[in-house]
Amino acid sequence: MSDIDDTRPAAPNPTSKMARRRARALALQGVYQWLLSGNTAATVQRHLEAENEHLDKTDRELFVSLLRGAIDSADELRTCFEPLLSRPVVELSPIEHAILLLGTHELRHNIETPYRVVINEAIELAKGYGGTDGHKFVNGVLDKTAARLRPEEVEAARANRG
Repeated sequence: MSDIDDTRPAAPNPTSKMARRRARALALQGVYQWLLSGNTAATVQRHLEAENEHLDKTDRELFVSLLRGAIDSADELRTCFEPLLSRPVVELSPIEHAILLLGTHELRHNIETPYRVVINEAIELAKGYGGTDGHKFVNGVLDKTAARLRPEEVEAARANRG
């Protein structure tokens, strides 16, 4: 007879796909809040951590990295995608703006995450939180941004497709 209790559910894996998706969604809420309120990144982070009942099911390291990275280097990130926009940054919806900041940050700093994953996750955020066709806009801008920031990876993927 075994001493292991197999009836208990396994503890959530903070690096699972869902935990990373929750981290991105929470970071989106934070960057959105920052864009509208102007609060510091630390204030936004404290607020989100205090209010989030599912923090234990979130990849906290990814959440903090995305939130702090997108806010702390927002001006630098905007210079990466602003030339690719069909309208000025000030005319973006706060959701699109926040998703572009997060996606661009992840493309620049999370090289271990394939660029297609970054773009697909941004599209899912735009579908879930943005306007009707916002996901198409986000897709187009981040696809062009990826080609600038990760040219070798994008070229290799395109060569393998066809």
